[in-house]
Amino acid sequence: MNIPLSKNAIIVLEKRYLKKDKEGNVIETPANMFVRVAKHVASAESLFNSSHGVEKAEKKFLKIMKNLWFLPNSPTLMNAGRRLGQLAACFVLPIEDSMDSIFETLKNTAMIHKSGGGTGFSFSRIRPEQDIVLSTAGVSSGPISFMIVFDVATETVKQGGTRRGANMGILRVDHPDIESFIELKDDQNRLNNFNISVALTNTFMAALEHDSEYDLINPRTTNIVKRISARKIFDMIVHSAWLTGEPGVIFIDRINQDNPTPHLGEIEATNPCGEQPLLPYESCTLGSINLSRMVSGKAVNYNRLKKTVHDAVHFLDNVIEINKYPLSCIEKMSKGTRKIGIGVMGFAEMLIKLGISYNSEEAVSEAEKVISFISQESKIASAALGKKRGNFAYYKGSLYDTPQTPYMRNATTTTIAPTGTISIIAGTSSGIEPLFAIAQIRKVLDGKSLSEINPLFVDMAKAEGIYKNKLIDEISDGKSVQEIESVSDHVKALFITSHDISPEQHIKIQAVFQKYTDNAVSKTVNFRSVAIKSDIAKAYLLAHNYGCKGVTIYRDGSRQHQVLSMGAEKRESVKIVPRPRPECTVGITERIKTGCGKLYVTINSDEEGMCEVFAQMGKTGGCASSQIEAAGRLISLALRSGVKAEAIIKQLAGIRCPSPSWQNGEMVLSCPDAIARVIKYRTDSTFAESGSIMGVCPDCSGVLTHQEGCLVCRSCGYSKCS
Repeated sequence: MNIPLSKNAIIVLEKRYLKKDKEGNVIETPANMFVRVAKHVASAESLFNSSHGVEKAEKKFLKIMKNLWFLPNSPTLMNAGRRLGQLAACFVLPIEDSMDSIFETLKNTAMIHKSGGGTGFSFSRIRPEQDIVLSTAGVSSGPISFMIVFDVATETVKQGGTRRGANMGILRVDHPDIESFIELKDDQNRLNNFNISVALTNTFMAALEHDSEYDLINPRTTNIVKRISARKIFDMIVHSAWLTGEPGVIFIDRINQDNPTPHLGEIEATNPCGEQPLLPYESCTLGSINLSRMVSGKAVNYNRLKKTVHDAVHFLDNVIEINKYPLSCIEKMSKGTRKIGIGVMGFAEMLIKLGISYNSEEAVSEAEKVISFISQESKIASAALGKKRGNFAYYKGSLYDTPQTPYMRNATTTTIAPTGTISIIAGTSSGIEPLFAIAQIRKVLDGKSLSEINPLFVDMAKAEGIYKNKLIDEISDGKSVQEIESVSDHVKALFITSHDISPEQHIKIQAVFQKYTDNAVSKTVNFRSVAIKSDIAKAYLLAHNYGCKGVTIYRDGSRQHQVLSMGAEKRESVKIVPRPRPECTVGITERIKTGCGKLYVTINSDEEGMCEVFAQMGKTGGCASSQIEAAGRLISLALRSGVKAEAIIKQLAGIRCPSPSWQNGEMVLSCPDAIARVIKYRTDSTFAESGSIMGVCPDCSGVLTHQEGCLVCRSCGYSKCS
């Protein structure tokens, strides 16, 4: 079976998807995996008294996967036809204002994570911090304290090893603890297994527009606690998002406007990346169509796209039927609404093949044509299944009836999800994102780095006669295509990357996909590092006005996990300015014996942590003393510039001089080594060689990129959604 897989795709499949024996050896080929998945999903046909149709369904499911026209979400590829059998990625669980509910949900969360799913919660029903607890005559610790408990539990479970734990924590903007929630992840060492979003209401947005106050409401009593300036809260959201990329925002009333089953309740939460709003105990089965492979010549092949949409609806509806759900209540709800979410990947590459720049109105127009077609055909396909197999259990005719179709098998049919790893398998761009870079640096096992250039760019450069060694070197060294004189304006326009696209254009693309998407759209609005807070504020307001259901922004360089180097795109230079030396510090001086004499190392801290290091020999003067003073000054400068102590320790520890010494049974190799030992002893965190270096994939040492709310390694498929 000929499957057009790239080297990176094979690496990802072998590492995370293919069957392994007890020793961890891969015992399944990619072709075998697709056969396994197609066979298992097709087996659902026998449940509808059509056993003769199993073989036919298997054949068509295999065709759309092996041609990389459509791929289901990762749990389906990993688990279909295997013992675990849990095929859904997205779940939402309820949290009521009681210890029983909170810890019942915690238990259920662990079961979902163990099975490979991600979970979303609204913590908005939990009474605020310092509120009364009648049963104990004490006071409540508030929703944030329980989020920490969920985070620790997620860290423990780690989703069985193939998919890491991921959560979405949501708090309504009218909750009394909203200010603490907004600033929750300003400290980037907190809640590493959570994405967080503020649920903005229409009432809040109206107050913001009129620069007025709005009510904060105690969810336990429904009483108004106080009134607060909408502008103040909005500015806090903008500041934290500018600082770290979080919190995101969801427009909760806009989401419920499209709730297909309002008779079942209001939607309060989404899955971890925000694209799937769900009712409590609902799950959703997702899959994405590879738009890059829907192009024939210079046009979209709508016949192929139509057939793929219909086959994808059939595929995902079968998945609902054969899925091994982690909880019986989830199975009942999921089969009651039968939500599926067909999305897309390869949109950026589709545009390139069509000769359209992502940064153009023509791109917006083309997006509308494609997604409106997918939406329409998915509804037709779901209606046909509804007529054949029956409507979903909670169907109410008045919501869906049209003269053409009184049937609907699935409450929703479309979702634009992140496609971090499945887009690597498909060998295309992620979701509806623009290209992140024209080339990427991939680390290989012997420590060498390989530059991988986008094959579409290679083909076009060869066609234009500019694919020379100099061009390859310039791109591989990190030079932007936009800066290379030999590249024509036409090619530059086609291969524009995320940071060269205006935030307004990012939002226009998101909004047009949202217009025809039942659920929501996962998309990152990228900002350059020099973006100011008013730029972020403008984007939020624009997203709301354009009808988006939420928005995630990311300012380049604003997270510790920022990619360190990226081939083919010269990252914008960020000038780091150390914070001023505080007037008052607290510290301690430690004496340590070195081969040059006794060294006195003073470490001072302010409210933000270590801020300076002084080192002095017992005797003054000489070359050694001047070098020690210089080292102390540079260490202090690094600390006040945000460099972590662990990174400084790694650079200094192990440096040798001709005269090592001994102290407390340990060899002190040099004065820099002595300083490192003191810093290490005085800091709370100990550096681990095997730990994740900022911006570097912990699995393969490749670079991490921030896409659609997740950290993704395009080399090996590692992803972390927070």
